[in-house]
Amino acid sequence: MSLIPATILTGFLGSGKTTLLKRVLTEAHGQKIAVIENEFGEENIDNEILVSDANEQIIQMNNGCICCSIREDLRATLQELAEKRRKGELNFDRVVIETTGLADPGPVAQTFFMDDEIAESYLLDSILTLVDAKHAMQQLDDRQEARRQVGFADQIFISKTDLVGKDEVDALMHRLKHMNPRAPQKAVHFGEVALADVFDLRGFNLNAKLDIDPDFLKDDAHAHDHAHEHEHGEHCDHPSHQHGHHHAHDDDVKSFVFRSERAFDPAKLEDFLGAIVNIYGPRLLRYKGVLNMTGTERKVIFQGVHQLMGSDLGPAWAAGEARTSKMVFIGIDLPKDILVQGLEQCLSVSPSQ
Repeated sequence: MSLIPATILTGFLGSGKTTLLKRVLTEAHGQKIAVIENEFGEENIDNEILVSDANEQIIQMNNGCICCSIREDLRATLQELAEKRRKGELNFDRVVIETTGLADPGPVAQTFFMDDEIAESYLLDSILTLVDAKHAMQQLDDRQEARRQVGFADQIFISKTDLVGKDEVDALMHRLKHMNPRAPQKAVHFGEVALADVFDLRGFNLNAKLDIDPDFLKDDAHAHDHAHEHEHGEHCDHPSHQHGHHHAHDDDVKSFVFRSERAFDPAKLEDFLGAIVNIYGPRLLRYKGVLNMTGTERKVIFQGVHQLMGSDLGPAWAAGEARTSKMVFIGIDLPKDILVQGLEQCLSVSPSQ
């Protein structure tokens, strides 16, 4: 049986996750979707909207979709769904996990890699993050959970853009791009999203064969180093403003990009990344790279979340293609200087192979 694709839907309180979910569930797309409400014992209002019978843990909807709430832990729920599917008791094509608005998506994502039984049944497709245009700036200033959700995203949907001016939306998008340059952003109205923007994005493969994202770290105006001295004119003093950088929103979740024309020495890089992940793993939200390594004619793709890192061989470098290694790191107060210096020490002496 092929792996069941799984999507994690996250976003701060009130960002429109349930609206988006309801639309996805009720649309006549012919797909059977199992939705897992990840509320961890909170008052589950969402579930009352989606599910009418509170006593039943798994509900089959009339268009074939399934809703269930987590009573124990996510792992047990995923295992139960996969088992019922194997036995033919439930028929569904994919799983969507809606996290609570205060959740860190990291541990949810890690479930798919740390548990062999889950890894053998599911493929984590992507993390979708909803951001509320009206309240996002304040939430990003005040709440680390909101910043982390942005850092983890493979795709960002911006809701409620009709409630704010274009300048505010532009400023928000600029800020989100600083925090996570690898996630495309899209404005959505009342959950109206094409399913092609929600499913099968292949944004999150740690150990599977990876398709290279052709737009990965394009040389655009935002892809350079945003970690320091980005002047916006205004100055704010929200809780994360402790480091003295000149940035209107000095978010602790930041990204930086490392590029090099010189090939990496595989053993040195493996040792260095292993050490970095050990020390800074909890603060590393997402990291990803297309690497030129000595000793192989193929691209090496690596990415990770927190302490979990995977790499795989990609396609061969094309004739005449510049063999540039590109890496992006997204994390909380990452020591950019240490990372850059360490990565430079992992490069081989000659400019190419």
